[in-house]
Amino acid sequence: MHELAIAQNLSAIVLEVAVKENLSRVAKVNITFGQMVQIVPDIFEFAFRESVRDSIASNAELNLEIVPVKMKCRQCGNDFQVKENNFACCNCSSTDLEIVHGNELFINSIEGD
Repeated sequence: MHELAIAQNLSAIVLEVAVKENLSRVAKVNITFGQMVQIVPDIFEFAFRESVRDSIASNAELNLEIVPVKMKCRQCGNDFQVKENNFACCNCSSTDLEIVHGNELFINSIEGD
């Protein structure tokens, strides 16, 4: 359950930024996860809520964006989105692939007063 560690780290960042920006309340946190990070949104949200309990972010709305896995074939140059965990080029069947999108993990924005 790596969601707990990720939630703790991200909540620490959110609270640090909120203090730095003199926010009295965090209203919304927008977070992007690549599909390969394998976050279970409900578990992450529960862990995040526990991490910010009794803080200025305790009632913040969480907006989670999950980015699908996109690969580039090193053999033929084809860009494609991975479907049904099929990690082979849909053009030439090569498994010599480069991840273009799908392992992102970042806070897009923090909104507050």
